[in-house]
Amino acid sequence: MPTADPDARYDPIRLQGEIPNPLAALTGCRFHTRCPFAREHCSTEVLEWREVEPEHFVACRCAKELDFSRS
Repeated sequence: MPTADPDARYDPIRLQGEIPNPLAALTGCRFHTRCPFAREHCSTEVLEWREVEPEHFVACRCAKELDFSRS
C-alpha cells in the first residue's frame, strides 16, 4: 500500500511460475500454483475473506504463520 513516508520499507511478495490457464477450471486458492507458501489443502479449499488486522483481509489459512508486516 502506498505511503507518504519515503523511508518506509515495502517488500512485496513476488509470485513465480506460470499463470494458470483462465480457460481451465482451477480448484482451490487461485494463487496456489504460484504461491511459495502453498500447501496441499490450498489446491482444494477456497476460504472466505477474514480480517486479521484492522483493514487487512486475507483468504489464506497460512496467514497466521506468515509475517506480512510492512515495518
